[in-house]
Amino acid sequence: MENTIAFLNEKTNNFKPEIGIILGSGLGELADEYCDFAVPYNEIPGFVKSTVKGHKGRLVFAEINGKKVVLMQGRNHYYEGHSMQEITFPVKVMKALGVKTLILTNAAGAVNESFSPSDLMIITDHINYMGANPLVGANDETFGERFPDMTEVYKKYLIEIAEKCAQKLGIDIQKGIYWANSGPSYETPAEINMVRTLGADAVGMSTVPEAIVANWCGLNILGISCITNSASSITGEKLSHEEVIEAANNAKTKFKSLILEIVRNIS
Repeated sequence: MENTIAFLNEKTNNFKPEIGIILGSGLGELADEYCDFAVPYNEIPGFVKSTVKGHKGRLVFAEINGKKVVLMQGRNHYYEGHSMQEITFPVKVMKALGVKTLILTNAAGAVNESFSPSDLMIITDHINYMGANPLVGANDETFGERFPDMTEVYKKYLIEIAEKCAQKLGIDIQKGIYWANSGPSYETPAEINMVRTLGADAVGMSTVPEAIVANWCGLNILGISCITNSASSITGEKLSHEEVIEAANNAKTKFKSLILEIVRNIS
């Protein structure tokens, strides 16, 4: 960790971000538009290279609406063969750099039948069904305690800020529970029926490991999903990553506007 922080401080002239944003599939343009310093993941000690289409794989440092921000332009996933510790290492780096608030974004499939592609959903809670937990192993007390409380992972005050920002911008917003599977295969109709029965509104393959580690580190977390498709049991149509990217692109203008307004209003 010390080598990573020293490397990034040198690359960014000791840039000290207060807000971190992890950008999901199709949402990387925000980092292109606001970029003071950009460092590819494959150059950063401890980072692994992103292999997923639509994920550029850069750590971007920028000043946005008066706030110093670090953005992950694409994330790494458990299904790529990386360990839970590898995919959540950037969250610990953000904490060490000084980040206090983390905004997690992703592309997700609708489980709630009232949701439509290109809807935005504020995450109120999550269900970890990935079969693994990033905190398994020796605990680093410098970051967090052995048994972190998970009662309020996604902070209510940040949810309220996001709702008010959406209202101000005239953006219809959904709220719901995010279910995380390991992937990379999409869910079967039977699995989606199970997910719905157990109370989730959207399903995806990311975010939850990062949220667990961020909560453990004491970061304030806001999660927002871009609903990119109806899950398999709703329409019966085949799903594809191209569909996910297309829906994310359709929603990117309002999504970017919402993120920028939220950043402006975080104190």
